Amino acid sequence: MTDKKTALAGLKGEVFLLTEQHKSFASAQIELLAAIDDCGSISKAAKQVGISYKTAWDRIDAMNNMSAQPLVVRSTGGAQGGGTLLTELGHRVISGFQSLQEEHRKFIERLGDKLHTLNDIAGFMRSESMKTSARNQFRGTVSNITFGAVNAEVELDIGTNQSIIAMITQESVELLALNKGCDVVALIKASSVILSTDTGVITSARNKLVGTISRLLPGAVNTDVTLDIGGGKSVSAIITNISATELALEVGNKACALFKAPSVILLRDE
Repeated sequence: MTDKKTALAGLKGEVFLLTEQHKSFASAQIELLAAIDDCGSISKAAKQVGISYKTAWDRIDAMNNMSAQPLVVRSTGGAQGGGTLLTELGHRVISGFQSLQEEHRKFIERLGDKLHTLNDIAGFMRSESMKTSARNQFRGTVSNITFGAVNAEVELDIGTNQSIIAMITQESVELLALNKGCDVVALIKASSVILSTDTGVITSARNKLVGTISRLLPGAVNTDVTLDIGGGKSVSAIITNISATELALEVGNKACALFKAPSVILLRDE
């Protein structure tokens, strides 16, 4: 009996757009950008590509946070958002990526015609891309490293006139080969972020990102809050509905996101 998985083995490939050795864009992101360009609306674009409204916003925030310049700009207009437009960079990314996809498709077809032992190598070629559950991802540059007796404080410039501080071990600094000027990615879980409407508040948390509430998505128990911190970047927090009510959160209000330095995880590509 023929194994179904073996019978379906074939040569496939996927294109990723890399920026300074970081995987920045793949087909799912480009598909969403193209839909936004077509629809001019997040809700309509999400429906067109078959994802939820919340997932669409998450992808947009992630793309803007991981890009030196915004790819998408929007004006908030209630629960479903206002008009949404691609920037010039967003249009260039779509055009370039689609050209790459077409050339890649032709290459795969030519290569597939020459291979006769795909079933033998299918298992060897199978791999998974790294995924993370952290909602907040920021690419930035190490601007300073302060060493202590055991740990080190790493300051990261994320390009918004605000910085992120991470507390990691000195061993981790050496393992990641961190130094001033190198590029890293900072991960912060939304559940680790505390919100305050007092932007002048002083706490023991080393990180305070000040911005404007751009989106509120209430659920059965929690509310997903997105804070626009400038430069096309944003930070997300998950708080209880009770907290959202007590803080009287509204889109357009000023607020700050607080999180401790040990809550920040740093990643660096080799």
